[in-house]
Amino acid sequence: MKFLKEIAIIFGITMVGEILNVWIPLPVPAGVYGLFLLLGLLCAGLVKLEDVSATGNLLLDVMPVMFIPAAVGLIEKFEELKAILVPLVVITVVSTFFVMTVTGKTTEFVLRHQKKEEK
Repeated sequence: MKFLKEIAIIFGITMVGEILNVWIPLPVPAGVYGLFLLLGLLCAGLVKLEDVSATGNLLLDVMPVMFIPAAVGLIEKFEELKAILVPLVVITVVSTFFVMTVTGKTTEFVLRHQKKEEK
């Protein structure tokens, strides 16, 4: 029963995210609306972490399996990708480095801010 309750909460929030995607004319994926909605509900205490943690962890555990079809699609289109392989690799490396740097700096900022609040 616990998993059914958790799945209902997560899918319900996802459905509200889909509705928001239709109602709000911004180029934002419905999943992003759902994630922010879930974050807001967790921060407000309307949804407890225990109410979604087991199913959330299960979904995180099976997430790599979801990338298999995309990887197979890339392998099937490799001949077409050869023409843009160098720019694709450069963009991937640069953007990965950028994202890692921004994430690291943001984490450092948050940790410094938390230490100041503790003192």
